[in-house]
Amino acid sequence: MKPSCAYSTNRNPCQWENRAHFFGIAARLMRMVLVDHARANHAAKRGGAAAAVTLDDCMAVSPGRAPEVLEINEALDRLAEVDERKAKAIEMRYFGGMDREEIAAALGLTVFTVKRDLRLGEAWLRRFLASKHESH
Repeated sequence: MKPSCAYSTNRNPCQWENRAHFFGIAARLMRMVLVDHARANHAAKRGGAAAAVTLDDCMAVSPGRAPEVLEINEALDRLAEVDERKAKAIEMRYFGGMDREEIAAALGLTVFTVKRDLRLGEAWLRRFLASKHESH
């Protein structure tokens, strides 16, 4: 996959390939904004009790959800180490609000492949988050 404008360190303007490319970049940036916001909120409330988190619950971001957003971010980073494509699909879905067709267009995949990647990626994230909470 080509590097995107979201990862660029230069000041050159982005060249959007298409609408799906724009929304893919927007999903990545939204994730970064939400994680930064969660870190700032969580820094003021360190030491709070751990609570179980679900992927769907995490997406309803509020100040009380800062630790959950950070857990999802960590889980997505770990998933990207194992399977970057699945992590990108989940990021586009949950942080960018993209549907399967838009994700498929942005990643150059079939809708069936995106559906499978989302299902398997979500299962991997649930397992990762559950194991993290079991160890607490």
